Amino acid sequence: MFPFSFQEYCQYYDETGDKEKLFDEYSIKGGLAGSYAYRTEKNRINYVKEVYETIVTRDLVQKYSLPDTLVLQRLSEFLMDNISNLTSPNKASQLLTANKTTTNHVTVGRYIKYLCNAFGFYDIKRYDIRGKKYLESSEKFYLCDTGIRYAILGSRNMDYGRVYENMVCIELLRRGYDVYVGKLYQKEIDFVAQKGSLKIYIQVRDNISDRNTLERECRPLLQIRDAYPKKIIARTRHPKYDYEGIEIYNIVDWLLLEEENGAQ
Repeated sequence: MFPFSFQEYCQYYDETGDKEKLFDEYSIKGGLAGSYAYRTEKNRINYVKEVYETIVTRDLVQKYSLPDTLVLQRLSEFLMDNISNLTSPNKASQLLTANKTTTNHVTVGRYIKYLCNAFGFYDIKRYDIRGKKYLESSEKFYLCDTGIRYAILGSRNMDYGRVYENMVCIELLRRGYDVYVGKLYQKEIDFVAQKGSLKIYIQVRDNISDRNTLERECRPLLQIRDAYPKKIIARTRHPKYDYEGIEIYNIVDWLLLEEENGAQ
């Protein structure tokens, strides 16, 4: 079960309204539909916090009889603050310990597994595109709903590029794809998405209006030698267009596309 998608959010509020404005709201509110009933921002955020704390307390602390709730809370906040960054239990434990939350990589690895089992986070493994093999070192972790991140962390380090990347990852999972982080030589492809015989390569960014930024994001995709679709999803505010065979999507439009239109 996933929280509301952006498409469902639009249907809930006003599917004929300004989609760009609705997207700005969704980026903050997220998809926990129960929060939409609250009239003030404070009450809405308190509801989201309660949902989050219930997941951590009931589904994890009580279920697994965890002795150290502080480590679990700090680890969850660390993962929220590092969505789209490569992470490992060893790295996370070192950073937590350096910030006066003493732990070790074994505990952190176990707690990460619990958080993913509760569908609070999704672990996305790395895939070597050229070698066609999965890599076991670091992974990326994406939050089930970006509204939780805003409610818990506030606007601290509110990197919209990473927020959008989280949205795209969850949407791909919602649409039934197996999702991986692609590695090609020393470059990274944000997502390799597979479903049956279909494979898609995707880069996600906030702003690609600068020509140099666009070319930089396209470069890894152009180095992939197979014929599977390649896409860049960003906040372009423009209709879809093509750049050297790569489809450039406004994230608002991509999130609203139906799968049967071939827009996965």
